[in-house]
Formats: sequence, C-alpha cells, structure tokens
Amino acid sequence: MTWNSVLNRKAPLMHSKSIASAALAALLLAGPAIAQETAIPKQSVNEELRARLPENIRAEGKMISVNNGSFPPYEIVTGTEMTGASSDLTDAIGQVLGIKIEHVTVGGLPALLAGVNSGRYQFAFGPVGDFKSREEANDFVDWVQEFVVFAVQKGNPKGITSLDTACGNRIAVMAGGSAERVIQAQAEKCKADGKEALTVQSYTDQPSSILAVRSKRADAFFSSQAPLTYFVAQANGQLELTGVGQKNGFEDLYQGAVVPKGSPLGPVLLDAIKLLMDNGTYAAIMKKWGLENNMIKEPGLNLGGALPK
Repeated sequence: MTWNSVLNRKAPLMHSKSIASAALAALLLAGPAIAQETAIPKQSVNEELRARLPENIRAEGKMISVNNGSFPPYEIVTGTEMTGASSDLTDAIGQVLGIKIEHVTVGGLPALLAGVNSGRYQFAFGPVGDFKSREEANDFVDWVQEFVVFAVQKGNPKGITSLDTACGNRIAVMAGGSAERVIQAQAEKCKADGKEALTVQSYTDQPSSILAVRSKRADAFFSSQAPLTYFVAQANGQLELTGVGQKNGFEDLYQGAVVPKGSPLGPVLLDAIKLLMDNGTYAAIMKKWGLENNMIKEPGLNLGGALPK
C-alpha cells in the first residue's frame, strides 16, 4: 500500500484497526526512526519482588498487559508485535519478576480501563494519564511526566499556538482521553466568547489522528508531546510542534501503568520500576527512544491531579 492510497481513503472519524495499521505503517516509512542503537542490560530475577506477586501469576508464569494501539514512541503496535519504550521496559520488568509479559491490543482507552478493571488483563503499562477521577477505580504507577501540545502542518498556516488560538479550526484528539475533554471545553469557550467554532475530531488511535493532519482533514492534533515528537520526526518535514512550554489546560501531568484499585500488583510494579531506575536501565531505555525530557527521578503511586474542567 502506498502513502497516497492511505491518504485517499475516506474513512470515518472512528477508524478501524486495519486503517490504523495502514496509517501507522505509512508513518513509520515516512522518515528516520527516533530509536537509537542502545544495549539494554539483561536483568536478574529479584526473588523478593517475585515472591510478592499474586500466587496465580507466579503459577502461570506470565501477565497480560493491555494497550489501546500504537502510542509511539512508547507503544508501537504492528500486527501482533509491540515495540517501543514501554515494550523494552516491560521486558525488563518481566526479567526482574521472573515471568513473561504478553501484550494485547484493544480499541480505545475506555476498553483498556474496562479490561483492567474486569480482571481480564492484569495491567496496562501505558503510559496512561493519571487523574484523581481515574484513581477512583484504578491505581496508577507513574513513571513519566508528560506535556500536551499541538502537531500542525509545517509553517503552522492556521497560527495555532495555544488553546485560545484553536478557535475556528479542526482539532483532532484521541477519543476518551483527557485531551479530548480539554479541547471540548475549549470549543464551548470559543462559542461563549463569540469566536469562530472549534471543531473536535475524535479518533480511536494516534496514527489516524496524525494522518488527519497530514492529509489536511484536520488543522492540528492535540495530544501528548512525546508521541507527537515521534510523529513529527517521521513526517519528512511536513509537520511541526506548537504550544510547547505552555500549560494548555493541564497542570503537572503524570502518566503510568494502570492496575485495579487496591491491587497488590501496584506496589510490586512500583518497586520493579524503581529498581530499573536505580540500576540505570530506565534511563537507557528512555534515552534510546528520545524520551529524556519525560523522565522522572523516581516512580510514584497515584501522583495525578484533578482532570481539567
């Protein structure tokens, strides 16, 4: 499939997984990868941490981590395989715990959270945005800090540099995420202030959202800075970031792994990540994927703030 054939598909806003896969394949072919050649040290089993795992997990020798599709450079899903920083980190965690961690993809963040809460999947490594409202049903093991910015066409022809300048434009967001709530609130503010209408376009995955900007069906994609930096690097000079360094409706934004509320797995993951931070593996993986600016000094449990109103 050529890049032009992907662009010419007239797909609805809520794209199917096949279209998302085609979009991601085209994006990955469009430019140089961010990942650097970095040797990631193999981990030894930490018997103390392994003993703290729930008995059924130790007996089965594996856990299932759920994701909601490609979220580069953390999660890059092609077919049934996942690569990226989250994949490297969960591989290392699996080695520390002496188990295998398998990855399953579902459609959208609501399905991901429902799958974790129902017990169908043991956890989502994400990273997923941690907010107080989400902490009512889940515990978050936070391992990165994130920022929310815009990806726009090169030269920023629509002059989108902040939420206020988004009025009168078509803004793509991930369905069910915190950025969608912020941009919907901004759409109401544009209307209340008598400004031109802001059109919200909600997509189920990152590749389809960025594809809408590249094909000029959307004027900007409002999302986390880390994946947008990745997509901009893949875009052959067609895209750029704007709104960098601004709050854009958010205060401190922490992201991390998700487990059911009160799950004993949360503290185990917390200490496993801390071990990887202490021995340098976390930093090596984050630098490999160009995520130095998203690193935190130590992981935390439920560090999130209030969801933007």
